[in-house]
Amino acid sequence: MNLEYLVAHVAEHLAAGPCGELGVRAEIRGGTVLLTGTVPSAACRDAVSRVVQDELAGVPVHCDLVVAETAPPDHPEVLT
Repeated sequence: MNLEYLVAHVAEHLAAGPCGELGVRAEIRGGTVLLTGTVPSAACRDAVSRVVQDELAGVPVHCDLVVAETAPPDHPEVLT
């Protein structure tokens, strides 16, 4: 099957999945698929990685997803 088609299918699957991830981008770089973007939690990052690994079995995948920092600040902002 065509790798471009598979990657497009993965993007649709991620958008419809439990995380509803629209902020993840999957690109083909040589023979590797690169995942970039920001996800709300480590659990979501792991779920996205699992889905992609399952859908693209046998294709090397590099996961470069960033987990958004959602913790409140630990000190007040100082305005000068």
